[in-house]
Amino acid sequence: MVSLASIRAPLFVPANRPERFAKAAAAGTDAVILDLEDAVAADAKDAARAALAADFTDLPVLVRINAAGTPWHDADVAAVAGLPVAGVILPKAETASGCTAVARTTGNPVIALIESARGLAEARAIAAAEGVERLAFGSIDYCADLGCAHLRDVLLPVRSELVLAARLAGVAAPIDGVTVQLDDPQVSFDDAAHARALGMTGKLCIHPKQLDAVKRAFAPSEAERDWARRVLASGDGAVSVDGAMVDEPVRIRARAILAFAE
Repeated sequence: MVSLASIRAPLFVPANRPERFAKAAAAGTDAVILDLEDAVAADAKDAARAALAADFTDLPVLVRINAAGTPWHDADVAAVAGLPVAGVILPKAETASGCTAVARTTGNPVIALIESARGLAEARAIAAAEGVERLAFGSIDYCADLGCAHLRDVLLPVRSELVLAARLAGVAAPIDGVTVQLDDPQVSFDDAAHARALGMTGKLCIHPKQLDAVKRAFAPSEAERDWARRVLASGDGAVSVDGAMVDEPVRIRARAILAFAE
């Protein structure tokens, strides 16, 4: 069983473009998302559903289905139920019961994509719902729903709430939303580093150019690893490392850094 908690830089590929599936898997991602939703036009939904596959890679394969209430949702759920995929991404997730229904019907764990005011209001219940293993943030759709600007300071409370919801539910930390700028990997790196600083542990990617930057942002630096090793070698109790006090909460952080690096 693939752990959805370990996914850092999943890459979207339109599900109606099967010739791109293997290329996406070989691009440096750690999971491939076959997208039945935004990347596929309405008149191509049936073809996309028919092209779904999971045998083109050893990486985890996820499927983003269409949201509940759309004309394609039920058919998407039925199609995914017959596939050996690692999980289902449910967009516009707004109720715990809706997420659980998808998990039960497909037999697959759900990544709940929070993309609306109602979704955020229900995020704690959704994170704790049966079948939900992780949250993700659909920041573009969220801003469209609220009419707010897509800026880090505006979205800071939202990202923080999703991190808190996941922690309270005991599920893996959330996956951040996409960076739409494709021609400058530094933007992807900076966005991912910001998400990591808030407690998120992955970021949705829409182009292979973003993958290396995102993975680097979420990987502890050599300096962080060296610091963590020195902290854990310092013994028990309160001591000084690099001129700063170290006690058990700091050691917990050090252990987390080394575990994440592994």
